[in-house]
Amino acid sequence: MIRRGLLALSLPLALAACGGSEAIDQYGPDPKLPARDETLIPPMKIARPAGWEGALPTVPQGFTIAPIATDLKIPRQMLVLPNGDILVAEGSGGNAPKLRPKDVIAGYIKSLGKSGVKGGDRITLLRDANGDGKPDLRTIFIDKLNAPYGLAYAEGNLYVATQDALLQFPYRDGQVRITTPGVEVTKLPSRINHHWTKSLTASADGTKLYVGIGSNSNIGERGLEVEEDRAVIWEVDRLTGSHRTHVSGIRNPTALAINPENNALWAAVNERDELGAHLVPDYITEVRRGAFYGWPYSYWGGNIDPRVRPQRPDLVRTAVRPDYALDSHVAPLGISFVTGGGFGPSFAQGAFVGEHGSWNRQDLAGYKVIWVPFAGGKPAGKPVDFVTGFIDGNGRARGRPVGVTYDARTRALLIADDLSNTVWRVAPAAR
Repeated sequence: MIRRGLLALSLPLALAACGGSEAIDQYGPDPKLPARDETLIPPMKIARPAGWEGALPTVPQGFTIAPIATDLKIPRQMLVLPNGDILVAEGSGGNAPKLRPKDVIAGYIKSLGKSGVKGGDRITLLRDANGDGKPDLRTIFIDKLNAPYGLAYAEGNLYVATQDALLQFPYRDGQVRITTPGVEVTKLPSRINHHWTKSLTASADGTKLYVGIGSNSNIGERGLEVEEDRAVIWEVDRLTGSHRTHVSGIRNPTALAINPENNALWAAVNERDELGAHLVPDYITEVRRGAFYGWPYSYWGGNIDPRVRPQRPDLVRTAVRPDYALDSHVAPLGISFVTGGGFGPSFAQGAFVGEHGSWNRQDLAGYKVIWVPFAGGKPAGKPVDFVTGFIDGNGRARGRPVGVTYDARTRALLIADDLSNTVWRVAPAAR
């Protein structure tokens, strides 16, 4: 049955591949939202993998970039510990069954842009004692985890969000290996796990942990009963494990970070598909307690998504507009604020965002790290391309950015690349 469906859909897919999409300004607080362009199968195009072959990503003048670790096993998110050690979560998760022929096709297309390496289900430690970008030590810090993703540190403890649980590990300064099993702080929703990544950060005072939990579908097509405790951010009491929904209707909050200017929680969010190349813009936003961000009933505030049944106009009336659009389908998977003056005047106040890259529009979008300037705790101006060159001259992907982490101790930006299985380090060039 699925095979016949694939054959029947091959012609529309081929026709869709012939289409392009015009440039449209979708960055900032007031993105242009074109008319919906629903298609049975969205135009799909993903950059096929290509090796770096001695090339490096492109960074602004005055900066250098080099790998600080290679041959990893699907690096996702990172954390810099108080002593400067760098932790890298490696893994792949998810177990959602294919629901429609489109799911099979989309799954195949997306697989063409992935690394052939199996996820490590572990955390690797990198120690760069003198901050020169060349680790003195690399070791497996914790292994046998179930698709680890989010990482946080608070009050002498390391916290790891796997695809089904939030775990706590006691940590000693300078420790290079943890072999004891983690203590379960709380279970995390894992039914189906269409979006398996569980993002994580600690509150500024360390008393709370915030966990991002993505939806189980694009717009509820699996039934809304499987969306219980999905498309939300939980606030977890670090000591008791009790949790409550902090915000809802936030389709897939893939990365969380605290803005050091005012200690506000921010999220990078992947929005819905199948409404066209320029709908719906992915975004970053300050996370306001109790806010509803629209999913699945509306997008970018009160713009109704007619595909959802039943409709909920009562909820749509309360929907909050996100703070800052990032263009459509760029797949932001990382956000990190600078501290301590950042990289100087041009990059002193703001956030870096890792854009993993599109698969469902004909012009490749994302596949880079951008800088979003801030002022007064809010985005202030257009983004700046900070690290590019992940797409080669033939339209193939040398790498795909995931997590980004600013290391104030060494004034460096760390970038996890889950296609070339590398952690890159960007730093000011030596004078």
